[in-house]
Amino acid sequence: MSQLRHLLSAGDLDRASAIAILDTAEEMSSVNHRDIKKLPTLRGKTIVNLFFEDSTRTRISFELAEKRLSADVINFSAKGSSVSKGESLKDTAQTLEAMGADAVVIRHWASGAANVLAHSGWINGSIINAGDGTHEHPTQALLDAFTMRKRIYGDDSKGRDLVGQKVMIVGDVLHSRVARSNVKLLATLGAEVHLVAPPTLLPVKLETWGVSVHFDLDTALRQVQPDSVMMLRVQAERMNAAFFPSEREYSRLWGFNSERLAMLKPHALLMHPGPMNRGLEITASAADSPNSTILEQVANGVSVRMAVLFHLLSGDKESK
Repeated sequence: MSQLRHLLSAGDLDRASAIAILDTAEEMSSVNHRDIKKLPTLRGKTIVNLFFEDSTRTRISFELAEKRLSADVINFSAKGSSVSKGESLKDTAQTLEAMGADAVVIRHWASGAANVLAHSGWINGSIINAGDGTHEHPTQALLDAFTMRKRIYGDDSKGRDLVGQKVMIVGDVLHSRVARSNVKLLATLGAEVHLVAPPTLLPVKLETWGVSVHFDLDTALRQVQPDSVMMLRVQAERMNAAFFPSEREYSRLWGFNSERLAMLKPHALLMHPGPMNRGLEITASAADSPNSTILEQVANGVSVRMAVLFHLLSGDKESK
């Protein structure tokens, strides 16, 4: 596997790179089950978590991953910082560079912010995209793939891809960076991807995505018989217009409930990147069912982010 410098998009990963990260995450998972959950791998490295958007799971997951690899961690929140006083991304990045940051994990409201930071010359460290606008969220796609692989193959998952798996992504695709990253990574790993959403919540030019598109969830569930169903959060904070008649109507047509759960194959997976709008895109009975992988996804996020940091920051850096 070639040495990665940045992780900006799920499209940065070819099949070998993706599987290498997922296999490393298997090793990291065993560390997370030990009494002493520490490795000296990144001792002496400084990692900055640069979050311009609110986050719970992703920020805590990255911080835990960094500390378990013995890195020095700086948490930077835009609120209460010089950013709230008008400081630009460039000035912030150059400040971090002056502090000697080896890597920056960035979440930003603007699509493309991570890419700008990586290629601007403002900072020499590795950049990891922890979600940029409606663009991408590559580590979420990796932890979703890791969760699928672990559930499907168990202890025999190392080296495996997702060829033959049918994955259905349901809901607010238009505003979802999780969906975009998952479509790319699942294609790389050989899965068959289906999108289900109201037409108003689908992006344009879907013909370039290499996916099948459906507008009726019940019909799609019967026809496709998916191995995994990924429900997306309705991102009301990104909506500046009415994309569906009402929450009640959305829940009735595109929400996942116990009736739709009963339509799944016995061992099919029900996923959600969180945070959930219970009662809107998913009911409590479905979210808490044995098919649900939602809490596993959260736990697996630490192992996967440890693996990403390991591949970016350990080993020979001459390729940079």
